[in-house]
Amino acid sequence: VQLQASGGGLVQAGGSLRLSCAASGSIFSINAMGWYRQAPRKQRELVAAITSSGLTNYGNAVRGRFTISRDIAKNTLYLQMNSLKPEDTAVYYCAKGGWPFYPCGSWGQGTQVTVSS
Repeated sequence: VQLQASGGGLVQAGGSLRLSCAASGSIFSINAMGWYRQAPRKQRELVAAITSSGLTNYGNAVRGRFTISRDIAKNTLYLQMNSLKPEDTAVYYCAKGGWPFYPCGSWGQGTQVTVSS
């Protein structure tokens, strides 16, 4: 299953964006999926992850502001981002993997999120 992230853009601080991650096949049997981000000159970090049963985990920096969800029928993973901050600026990637979440397979093309102050 190949993953393609989309939905990024430029938004002012305090605004919202919803990222989508479209899968080339069914995500029903995927154990877990997640979102990572990488800012310039920083390591890639886990933003949020979700299991096939709906268990979620969030990075400390986004907990309470971001929500991860899946639509099995549409084979799509989402990341609703609210109360965005300039430090959320990064390229966001989606991935499939295991739990506690770790990514498996190749990284697809990310989507750029830029939050202006």
